[in-house]
Order: sequence, then structure tokens, then C-alpha cells
Amino acid sequence: MMNMTRRRAFIKKMAILSSLSLSSCGWRLANVSANNNYTGSGKSDQLYIYTWSQYTDQQLLSTFTTQTGIKILADVFDSNDVMLAKLQAGGGATYSVIYPSDYMVQKMVENNLLAEINHERLIGLENLFSQFQNPGYDQNNRYSLPFSWGTTGLLYDSEKLKNPPEDWEYLWQNQDKLYKRMTLLNDVREVMGATLKMLGYSYNSQNETEIKAAYEKLRLLKPAIAAFDTDAWQNQILAGDLLLAMCYSADAAKISRENPKFKYVIPSSGSSLWTDTIVIPKTAPNASGAYSWINLLLQADVAAEISKRLNIATPNRAGFEQLPKPIQDNTSLFPSQATLDKCERLTPMGDLEAVYERYWTQLLA
Repeated sequence: MMNMTRRRAFIKKMAILSSLSLSSCGWRLANVSANNNYTGSGKSDQLYIYTWSQYTDQQLLSTFTTQTGIKILADVFDSNDVMLAKLQAGGGATYSVIYPSDYMVQKMVENNLLAEINHERLIGLENLFSQFQNPGYDQNNRYSLPFSWGTTGLLYDSEKLKNPPEDWEYLWQNQDKLYKRMTLLNDVREVMGATLKMLGYSYNSQNETEIKAAYEKLRLLKPAIAAFDTDAWQNQILAGDLLLAMCYSADAAKISRENPKFKYVIPSSGSSLWTDTIVIPKTAPNASGAYSWINLLLQADVAAEISKRLNIATPNRAGFEQLPKPIQDNTSLFPSQATLDKCERLTPMGDLEAVYERYWTQLLA
């Protein structure tokens, strides 16, 4: 479901109490708490998590509470940077589980915010696809475990746009037709990265001349953009107010399931490839509960159910094998390797982040 990502942030607290019976959910936690004697200064019967809004799943949270006696309280965010800022300001001490995106894991490690994952306390690590057992952003899953993955692309109304978009340049070529009926993500690295890719550069360009060229290109498109938005576009496109939206593949899959006329395209020149992960902060007050939660998510049947219900691509090989074939063959969720070969993972920019931010601020001004 990512970078300076999902930038328009909102924080809402929801306490999830146990309400579902074991028979109603069908899952078994079987030993997920094995070897996880409680450690930490917080309450062992509470687990605070900090996650993306689309990953809150009441059935799963209630199941966990029912079977462990641990009540989960979740705060949600829509921006990696808002999440990081909260932690750095000291506001994250209550969280035992956090869901940063891949590039943000690197930044959090650099800032000494994460505890190393003790693999001896994990049950089901072997269920992951091999590429997620040693990812480039966190070798050997030293600090993180993958939760979901996906791409960034364009969702469009196939009934009203008879000639479907094939690449990012479609937005500029059809600016008049799309005038005030398209949205881009409210995300500097995604929007600048897509434009850089269209121009033949890297999503992670470190050349200010190239970054400026992307800014100038976007400045030409800005008058036709209805909004830079990460979430509100979903209701608008379903209502017919939008023809096209730049979005994450997980959100596109959800909208397409609600109305099949909406189709998702990964631009031919390439896009971003992202993984949202699970980490344990060094300040986690309930590390034992965190490992129990992670072990639940590593179970194949749980991973499969989450993938089906939340419309997300699972990194869990054993879980993927339990998915119905139509979901396995859904190229919006599970693109071909040839498509993925054209995509790039976002990487931290260091001092150049200020350059990206400067041009982004000028664009939005």
C-alpha cells in the first residue's frame, strides 16, 4: 500500500475488544506465543500498534485478543514521515509494533529506533517467498518482516476512457480530457519519481538537473490536477467525479472489486515497487506481545485470509498457495516479473531530500 508517502495524515484511535468466537474466525493461533515470555515495562495484556489505515482488520484483531487475552489498540497513519516525526518527537513510546515502508526501515535503523528481530522467537519465517527473506532494504530481515507489497500506477474508468493509459505521459497527452478529473498522490517521492521515470531517469535520481526537469514537467500538468490526494479520491472515482487516479495497487484492487469498470495499469516505463513491513521499536513496552502478533501474521492461512479481505499482495509463499486462482492471477496484485523488472524501490535520499522537498513545495504553492 511508500516514501514521503500517503502524506495527508490523520490519526484516529480505536480500541479493539474481543468479540468473536474461535469458531467464527476459523483461525488457530497454535503456539504463536511460544518462547515469548513477557518482557518490557508496559502491560502484558495490551499491545499498541501503529499502522496504515487500510491495514486495520477488526476480525483479525479480535481473533488475536480472543486467543491470547491481549487487547490491541491501534493508531493509524497515512504518511511514513508523519510516523517517523512522531517517534522522533517521543510520541511513539507506547507502540510495540509499527508498519513502516521499506525505505523507511533504513531511515529508522539509521536513527537507532529499531530493535533487532530475534529469529529464534519466530514461527513461520520459512513461509515467506525467498526474495522477502533477504530483501535489499533489510538484509536477512534483521530489523523487519514484510507484511504486504505492491506497485504504484494509474486507475482509470474504462467506460469513459476508451483509449487506456499505457504510460505516465498519458496524463500530459490527455490533459484537456482529464482536466480537474484526475488526482496524483500527495507524495513527493512518488509523484516526482513517476515523472523522472517518464523522462528516462531513475525514480531515485540524485541529479538536481533531472529533479528540476521533473518539477518543470509537473508544473505544466498542475492546472489540470483536481488534487494531490492519497485517500479521498477513492469515493470520488466511485461516484464518477474522477476519470483517473494515481494510486497504490492495493487501493486499486479494492476499487476494481467494487466496480470492475475501473482498471489498473502499471506504466510501461516503470513505476515504484514497495513493501510495507512490521518492526519492533527499541522502546516497545510489550515485545512479547509483538512477537505473538508477528507469529500470527506469519501463519499461511492467516496471510491468505488477510490478502483476500484487504486486497493486498502477500509476501507469504505458503499463504499465496492457498489463494483462489483468480487472485493469484490478478496482475494488479501480482504483476509479471517482466513488469517488476522495470520498477524501482524508493531509497533514502539523504541530504537530497531537501532538494526534493523544495521543488515539491514550489509545485504545491
